Amino acid sequence: MSKILGIIAEYNPFHNGHKYHLEESKNKCNCDYTIAVISGNYTQRGSCSIVDKWQKAKMAKENGIDLIIELPVIYSISSAENFAYGAIKILDSINVTNLSFGAECENLETLNNIADILYNEPSEYKTYLSSELSTGLSFPKARSNALNKYMCSDITEIINSPNNILGIEYLKAIKRINSKIEPFIVTRHETNHNDEKIKENFASSSSIRNFINTNTNYDLLQSVMPSNSFDILMENINNGTFANNIYSFEKEIMYVLRKMDIQEIKNLPDVGEGLENSIKKAVNSCNNLTDFLNKIKSKRFTLTRIQRILLYSLLDITKNDMQLSKNITPYIHILDFNSKGKKLISEIKKSNPNIITSVKKFKENCKNHNLVHMLEKDILATNIYTLGYKKNSLGNLDYTSHYK
Repeated sequence: MSKILGIIAEYNPFHNGHKYHLEESKNKCNCDYTIAVISGNYTQRGSCSIVDKWQKAKMAKENGIDLIIELPVIYSISSAENFAYGAIKILDSINVTNLSFGAECENLETLNNIADILYNEPSEYKTYLSSELSTGLSFPKARSNALNKYMCSDITEIINSPNNILGIEYLKAIKRINSKIEPFIVTRHETNHNDEKIKENFASSSSIRNFINTNTNYDLLQSVMPSNSFDILMENINNGTFANNIYSFEKEIMYVLRKMDIQEIKNLPDVGEGLENSIKKAVNSCNNLTDFLNKIKSKRFTLTRIQRILLYSLLDITKNDMQLSKNITPYIHILDFNSKGKKLISEIKKSNPNIITSVKKFKENCKNHNLVHMLEKDILATNIYTLGYKKNSLGNLDYTSHYK
């Protein structure tokens, strides 16, 4: 049986930290193949990818990933829990043996203990959580406080670190589907988010994107990205085929929300507790997203949650769609692969019929209407994503863009 390493990532864009993680993971796992499940054109914190999903996949392939699979957009813009659940279901369905993830915490047992609590939800923990939520705290803050009380230990720093949070959710998802995937951690490099430190060998994806939004001398990025990734990124920037952030879709979002009625807004995932009324009032009184977000965000409703809601409205994703994503195993949408990945695709096809190498053929032949519906959301997401380009805002790229 082949040893297959799985990685879940956004690669937005692929930088030296990702390269380090990949190389360390391969060394630790001694795997035969490496698969990455990556978010597509929109991301988990309620924004967009700086370049499209095929360009991100190309970066991954040229840096040593054998097979790159798209995480459907319903998962990629979900909460950390559903993001992880969708990705783990994909990896499990193609017999991945090991999962590597980056985390600030070096101790897998610590993260696994937290995952156990969150998965099993002991009654005492649930009581603490309800009590914290009743004070008006956001869910992440309430959960952190409840865990501190239940574990009789201050784990705030652990549970508030973004990569630890995702790691815990991966571990939860593995338990949830009773997967045989064996996880391990590669400790993340410390990265600096200040532009003046961009010359360091390691910088986060958000630092790189912020730098691009506020500078014109992009050559400084060469020190923090593999040369092939940098070249791909620069080609897209020079061609105008990139999207800075969620503000690239400001007018489209404002239009959609003004067009929606209260009930339609209420039917968006993550909308509750009367938030639909606040959204409708704010969108009718603001001319831009900055003012809108400032009016809506609060102690209970975090900026990330609000931005995800904006993407749900833009991409026509409802609570029913979100529930559907929790009840099915996603298809395997191939974005790119190398020669080793091509062999692996042949193996996957023998046991998994829901593999997409042609969107058109899959839609024509798939009998599972739920999978077709999910795929149509991905197609729509790509069609809207290109509206954020400076040039060449083409539609139907899911039918015409293929791996090379």
